[in-house]
Amino acid sequence: MSASRLQPATLEALRDALQGAHARRERIEAVDLRALGRVVEHRPEDMTVTVEAGLDLAALQATLAQQGQWLPVDPPNARQLAIGRLLNANTSGPRRFGYGGIREHLLGLKVVLPDGRVIRSGGKVVKNVAGYDLLKLFVGAQGTLGVIVEATFKVRPRPAVERFVTIRGLAFEEGASLIDQVMRSEMAPIVLDLHRLAGPAFEPTLVMVVGFAGTAAEVEWQIDALGQLSEFEDCTLEYEERFWAAEAGIPVHRRSVLPSQVTEAARSLAGVDLVARAGNGILYYRGGTPPPKTDGPRALLQRVKDAFDPHHVLPELPS
Repeated sequence: MSASRLQPATLEALRDALQGAHARRERIEAVDLRALGRVVEHRPEDMTVTVEAGLDLAALQATLAQQGQWLPVDPPNARQLAIGRLLNANTSGPRRFGYGGIREHLLGLKVVLPDGRVIRSGGKVVKNVAGYDLLKLFVGAQGTLGVIVEATFKVRPRPAVERFVTIRGLAFEEGASLIDQVMRSEMAPIVLDLHRLAGPAFEPTLVMVVGFAGTAAEVEWQIDALGQLSEFEDCTLEYEERFWAAEAGIPVHRRSVLPSQVTEAARSLAGVDLVARAGNGILYYRGGTPPPKTDGPRALLQRVKDAFDPHHVLPELPS
């Protein structure tokens, strides 16, 4: 089966190309949706926005900012990330702890299936219960089930204040205890990260980053509450950018554990750069030994792939 790349100028062109590839059983290697990059509809009063999948996340955030709103996701390399790629990869950043992943903000999708049919899942309003909740199948599917061409999101007002603080030089036991105390407290951080990045002197200790957002009074109260647990200093999320901007030739691995096991997992990854979503139990580390592969629900995923794409026109499931 030959493979080709698509760069459709319109939705109709994409539909026709996939329909033809399906009939010929021709494999599509990739789909470039840069031509489909519009904000279709923004309803500030309803706090919803509908966009085409080729639109860059940064451009969407700039449009929403004009109305004091934003889509509260902060994936790596957000300045160059298109909405379609964000959905296909289901990527997230430090604020995932407070705001959730992209699925939590998604109301509806328009998708072109491998045979050229166009389907919609979900809707354009927040309170929507019509039809099957198929849209979550496509999020994180890496474009293996269909081509996402349009998405509707619920958005949020931009917080009045955001503040990030760091606690340095934590031993592993100290980090575990502090994470537990923060999680059990009445604080509601939007960021709860650990990191260990090589600098002028690589040290076997952890750095914690805690972030808060809301009104000035809400943030000040939480900062005071954290101060009862530990000394800290103000910081930014620069560590996140530094980690993802590091040498591209060294692979980044992902490992998922229980939040209570994050510090022990970090201890086992001695000598490598890492960023951990301590509140979510997700560790990203550069180099070192890859996590062991698990079959997971591979058979079920393959059945879903075969149902949506029986001729395997779109890319196969990642290994």
